Amino acid sequence: MKEFDFSFYAGKRVLVTGHTGFKGSWLCKMLVLAGAEVTGYSLEPPTEPSLFQIAGIEKKVRSVIGDIRDLRSLKAAFDQAQPEIVFHLAAQPIVRDSYDNPAYTYETNVMGTVNILECVRQSNCTRSFLNVTTDKVYLNREWAWGYREEDELDGYDPYSNSKSCSELVTHSYKKSFFSDDRVAVSTARAGNVIGGGDFASHRIIPDCVRSALKREAVVVRNPYSTRPYQHVLEPLYAYMMIAAKQWEDPAKYSGYFNVGPDDRDCFQTGALVNLFIRHWGEGMTWETIPYDGPHEANFLKLDCSKLKNTFGWAPRWDLDKAVEQVVAWSKCWRDGGDINACMDQQIRDFLKECEMHNG
Repeated sequence: MKEFDFSFYAGKRVLVTGHTGFKGSWLCKMLVLAGAEVTGYSLEPPTEPSLFQIAGIEKKVRSVIGDIRDLRSLKAAFDQAQPEIVFHLAAQPIVRDSYDNPAYTYETNVMGTVNILECVRQSNCTRSFLNVTTDKVYLNREWAWGYREEDELDGYDPYSNSKSCSELVTHSYKKSFFSDDRVAVSTARAGNVIGGGDFASHRIIPDCVRSALKREAVVVRNPYSTRPYQHVLEPLYAYMMIAAKQWEDPAKYSGYFNVGPDDRDCFQTGALVNLFIRHWGEGMTWETIPYDGPHEANFLKLDCSKLKNTFGWAPRWDLDKAVEQVVAWSKCWRDGGDINACMDQQIRDFLKECEMHNG
């Protein structure tokens, strides 16, 4: 079963909320390569440095700087873009930051979802909408098997819980306003992503890169926590696939989907750091310190059978390959190389593997 044709996006009008973030920047790159007319709506880049600036994304898309909480500003940008497809990525995405500022996290992640869905509801241009949430939306029972889409939603911390609420908002809008399939609506619950250009705080791979550049030991908070890690191109390809396929047949393809790696790539944090060190070289080491921060889940895994069975999808790059790509991007940036050429090549290499699978 062929997943989808990447050229589907050629000439399509696409809106990406959160386009200045790490995942949003990579998604814009992929969409532009596919020939889409991309508009982005987001706050200024959340980190300094930022992938958005390094890769010059602003020169490749129509970039609107605005707050997802501001419905009037969002609707003005939406009405001008007249998007046929909407990818909603705008969010406050950091668990630890959500403890420091829970109200802002809920306003952004819940009301931001309401606002973008209001724009879709009040328009006649959009045919496909995808809300990107997280694997942390589930009530985490710390069990050994993967969560399935029908399992209970109830994230623990303000970030995870606000994303659970964002899921429920999307479900309600789908049933209340789009049951006639005039707009195909789905959500995608992705696991932990890694990739070149992630400069976020409190994330293990960016911490590894920062330590490598400073020639310091990596400090690991919880080496025994287990997460489903995948290269950022994996979920982005899946998002584009879902949005394209549900455009063609909403009844068959729209829904709520886990997007994660195979079981072999659910790694303990310490093992992931060892993998990074092996690829980076240069005598890197790591050390652990007692974790005294707020609650974070120790074990989390996704069951992605639904995505596989619905679309014939399968992950392409295992974690070893994913870390290799992160190191390649990071050393290219460190050494003053051509970041756009590096990113384009990684995307093309990934798509080539997808074509081999589809063929």
